[in-house]
Amino acid sequence: MRSREGQLSDNRPISRSRPEKEKQLRELREVLAGMKPHATPALRDSVKAKIKELEADLAAPAPPPRDRRPPRREF
Repeated sequence: MRSREGQLSDNRPISRSRPEKEKQLRELREVLAGMKPHATPALRDSVKAKIKELEADLAAPAPPPRDRRPPRREF
């Protein structure tokens, strides 16, 4: 089945908020710590690479908050 433009099935990364990235980083560290000694080196390397990527992303300063519109007045 074909996907339409803008569907979640398109080949593009999922955008996550800062708290979601922090949660994912915690979970990946737990996964890495809980890996058995016989886990494949490729799997370990991929988890370590994702951890480094998330750490670099979180080390960058957070973007300034956007100005919000004032609330609409009901008449």
